[in-house]
Amino acid sequence: GIAPTKKTEELTEGEIRKIRELLETKYKVEGDLRREVQMNIKRLMDLGCYRGLRHRRGLPVNGQRTHTNARTRKGPRKGMLARARKPG
Repeated sequence: GIAPTKKTEELTEGEIRKIRELLETKYKVEGDLRREVQMNIKRLMDLGCYRGLRHRRGLPVNGQRTHTNARTRKGPRKGMLARARKPG
């Protein structure tokens, strides 16, 4: 194995290759991981379960409050449309 205290700059080419092979065989990374996550979300949406509906509507999925906050998921505020239309 490789010493856990070893700094990145001290690694040899062989050690770097070992780490890369380990990551590629044991873990999903980059495009494969993104594809899997997207497929999981699509599956939830197709099932029509609660989590799928929340994804479809662009609302928080994990039970967070939406009365206030949740701006990241909901996007920017809609604004004061009624006041803008009113002649004044």
